[in-house]
Amino acid sequence: MKRLVFGILAHVDSGKTTLSEALLYTAGNIRRLGRVDHGDAFLDTFEIERQRGITIFSKQAMLEGDGWSVTLLDTPGHVDFSSEAERTLSVLDYAVLVISGTDGVQAHTETLWNLLRSRGIPVFLFVNKMDLAGAAKWKIMDDLRRRFGDGFIDFSREADQVSEDIAMYDDALMEQYLESGYIDTEETARLIAQRKIYPCFFGSALKLEGVEELLDAMHELTRMPEYPEAFGAKVFKISRDEKDERLTYLKVTGGTLRVRDPVSGGEGEEAWEEKANQLRLYSGVKFTPMQVAPAGSICAVTGLTRTYPGMGLGCEPQAEAPELQPVLTYRLLWEGDLDPHTVLGYMRKLQEEDPQLKVEWNEQLREIHLRLMGEIQLEVLRQILKSRFDLDVTFGEGSIVYRETITEPVEGIGHYEPLRHYAEVRLLLEPGEPGSGLIFDTMCSTNDLDLNWQRLIFTHLAEKEHVGVLTGAPITDMRITLLAGRAHLKHTEGGDFRQATYRAVRQGLKRAKSRLLEPWYAFRIEVPTENIGRVIADVQRMNGDFEPGETVGDMSVLTGSAPVARMKDYQKELTGFTHGRGRMAFRLKGYLPCHNEEEVIEAIGYDSDRDVDNPCDSVFCSHGAGHVVPWYQVPSEAHTTSPLKTRLNKVELPNQTEAAVHRTSDLVPFSKEEEEILARIFERTYGTNVKRNTFASVKKPVRVDLPNVPVAVPDRGKDYLLVDGYNIIFAWEELKTLADQDLEAARALLTDILVNYHGYRGSTVILVFDAYKVKGGVEKVEEVGGIYVVYTKEKETADMYIERTTYDIARKNRVRVATSDNLEQIIILGHGAVRVSATEFRLEVEGVNKHIREILESRKEAKTGQRIEIPGHPRKF
Repeated sequence: MKRLVFGILAHVDSGKTTLSEALLYTAGNIRRLGRVDHGDAFLDTFEIERQRGITIFSKQAMLEGDGWSVTLLDTPGHVDFSSEAERTLSVLDYAVLVISGTDGVQAHTETLWNLLRSRGIPVFLFVNKMDLAGAAKWKIMDDLRRRFGDGFIDFSREADQVSEDIAMYDDALMEQYLESGYIDTEETARLIAQRKIYPCFFGSALKLEGVEELLDAMHELTRMPEYPEAFGAKVFKISRDEKDERLTYLKVTGGTLRVRDPVSGGEGEEAWEEKANQLRLYSGVKFTPMQVAPAGSICAVTGLTRTYPGMGLGCEPQAEAPELQPVLTYRLLWEGDLDPHTVLGYMRKLQEEDPQLKVEWNEQLREIHLRLMGEIQLEVLRQILKSRFDLDVTFGEGSIVYRETITEPVEGIGHYEPLRHYAEVRLLLEPGEPGSGLIFDTMCSTNDLDLNWQRLIFTHLAEKEHVGVLTGAPITDMRITLLAGRAHLKHTEGGDFRQATYRAVRQGLKRAKSRLLEPWYAFRIEVPTENIGRVIADVQRMNGDFEPGETVGDMSVLTGSAPVARMKDYQKELTGFTHGRGRMAFRLKGYLPCHNEEEVIEAIGYDSDRDVDNPCDSVFCSHGAGHVVPWYQVPSEAHTTSPLKTRLNKVELPNQTEAAVHRTSDLVPFSKEEEEILARIFERTYGTNVKRNTFASVKKPVRVDLPNVPVAVPDRGKDYLLVDGYNIIFAWEELKTLADQDLEAARALLTDILVNYHGYRGSTVILVFDAYKVKGGVEKVEEVGGIYVVYTKEKETADMYIERTTYDIARKNRVRVATSDNLEQIIILGHGAVRVSATEFRLEVEGVNKHIREILESRKEAKTGQRIEIPGHPRKF
């Protein structure tokens, strides 16, 4: 049997639940057509949904026909409940994106489209409400292509027109179409599955117009995925039935799941195993018991108490962290003498069902704080607490969920050594790309710290929401690398590394320069043209930015972004001064530097030194007893040494050839000003206890030309030179001038220069150019004249590629990296490579060119067949 899982997604009030109802009715799976506005829709099963006329919780229904079965998942459309929709995406085979014919592509439509694209889910589109005035097919198609790109095809047209449009997206199909004038169904299904085309259907779900055509396409133009034989399942939802029994909703992604089968999860000490007591196939509020759930099916399982949304079971990996995060926080208040821990237990149950409802318990103040998506979610939460737990609640004044990051690399050290305990952790904290979250890595050898301890450190890094030192807000957009660690054969226990890891993060944050981040909305505002000036002034007052507006008839549209703190209540104001004609849609753009950082920090009044739950200091042992060492004294007491410091203190000579011959004339000393900058960087990173002479530059020798004196260096494999292309182009004046006129010509000239350099030096040259902003870009490597030219993949900068490559090859080879003149990159570029600034590298290249010219002139004077040998260089020409 062909089994598929379809999700129905839309911006709120686009008619998504009405379309689900129409599909079920048209397929013959329900006998009566319900309506959302009448409160009797088949999938609006909760009283609160019937009252509000919106979907709040995702539900499933079964569409069944001859030889095929579709599980239909109806998801919430309101932005406050978008996390519920996002969790559902992880189990979809296909999606139907519903768009209002009168409103077109709205802000949340764009959010949903981006989520579908990032997960590679094939999409059908249904444009609803085409029976209403103002709905125009051509406007919608134009809007889709302008906002989302190509591939949208109107499947409501004649078959030959549809075939012609499909053929435009595949060369082989174009030939088939030109020969036969027809595209077969299987080929169309292939292009849909590959997300090369997106079928668009038009109609009115309320009047059942266009619904049958969509249903036929869902059956005929789809493919069932292939599943492995080994058992696997993906959990996407936790809920409770009317008897308060816990239900785990999952999709079987491999093998089969039978009643009473053991289900296991977790690793190490956290490993567990439970039995699936009952399998339920839900359709609306009713369910059918199942004995076996085959691959591709959705079921609710009882008997599992340790599962959570996003969890992978069996061979299925864990899901990625959700992209949508709550940005508002409120204090929970309740009436009566109910114990706070009882209320906390209620909230933990709700958090289990909705992981994006973040529940925080402040032990010192004995307060419960909640992180939410918006005010509608507050109202719904109030009703849920009343109906399920008979608890009347209110909420304190809302505030923004801030985050913190750092602006420069720094080391953090944590030491935990009470009597008969021991652990030390040394971390490198570096700024990450905006929106990257927290990334964990290691540079620590298993010879220095066993792999099991390293894994434990990573577990502790990931298990906790680490907070910053400015406001106590969660940290984000950082790369945290394990540099070194130490354990004791007898006294180290697992909890010791937890304490050392937490303290290392905090100690690094105390030493770093931190920055406060706040959430920003991306907005789209449509108002009468006479009000657009007021809107622009308001956005500027909010410290926002915007694109040039566009005018359609008597309405103007403004798009841009602004801080959530300034814009969250703007809808009411907009409705007032436009007399109800203004419309506003927004989505979370991400976290950006806070527009009023000092004001927020002062208002919050957080003292990181008094945060007993997140200590910055370390515990050392002296004279048989543990004692606390302040965070600023920890580097001088630490038992491990910094591998970064060790590498930077070594003078590593860049080698020119396999014979390891070095010309000291290529070395350029640091200036006095550069030495002072380096000293400040290292003092900020490693503390003032590092001696000043550590930073002394290599003195230029009196004899600058030693033609026949080789410097013996131990054999360490091949010579590699990695070049950050754009950094060099914009650091060398002649290349920069050329790039301003023709960037392609500048790239070609730099490539030619490096080809000559490679011909003389004989080392392996890797030239890296950023291509991270190219949508859908993949890593591309070309060989030009004996050197390798790399264009990075999407979302990977040249710095990231060089860092990754250096880490892979520097252990067994001699590696140099030519980059910009920014001295702080000396700290960033570790892994055993030698950094060459743009200025140094230019002088080196000029030296190479000089020798090449001498060789060419010598050849003119040489006799035919005579071999010319360069002094001190084994290569012969």
